[in-house]
Amino acid sequence: MGNTVTELADRALADRHEALTAEIRALLDAALVVMQRADTIDPKVTDIVRESGLSNQAFYRHFDGKNALLLALLADGRDRLARTIERRMARAASPDERVRAWVGAVLDQARDPDAAAATRPFVANSERLAVEYPIEVARSRDQLLEPLTAAVGATDAHAVYHVAMGAVHDALAARHTPSKREIEALTEFAIRGCRHD
Repeated sequence: MGNTVTELADRALADRHEALTAEIRALLDAALVVMQRADTIDPKVTDIVRESGLSNQAFYRHFDGKNALLLALLADGRDRLARTIERRMARAASPDERVRAWVGAVLDQARDPDAAAATRPFVANSERLAVEYPIEVARSRDQLLEPLTAAVGATDAHAVYHVAMGAVHDALAARHTPSKREIEALTEFAIRGCRHD
């Protein structure tokens, strides 16, 4: 009897977990749509709820307000980018190729239309985010820096980070898609900067 009860409880919890995960994903995706429309990180909860097809109750079941949602979106976007960076860098054999993989993944944020649209509101409000949420922004930066630091060391990794992120921010703010030639020039600049012959 004990095993049956445990199995039924586990199944109910798994079903509930799946439903809650789907709600959170729907709210995050809806928030991105609303934010992209207005190029803002200040979407109205009512607009997010309407876009998601869920209720206010569902929103507040997962987030205690807009700021909590914003931080979840920031973390979700950085997690996705970090996974892409890790996959690309895992295939690179040399330090130069690891830098190339890292820079390419970061600059794709400005080249891919979907990634650019999702990232632009955060770029437009990056200074505000850094002031209001310094710990969370630092955590996101560190997550992206970790594999690059392992490849080239902390000093070079920070320099490459600022060059690449600066290029992404400029491109997104200007609604400019960097050309392959621009990306290659920036990548070669970053690689040369990491060589200490």
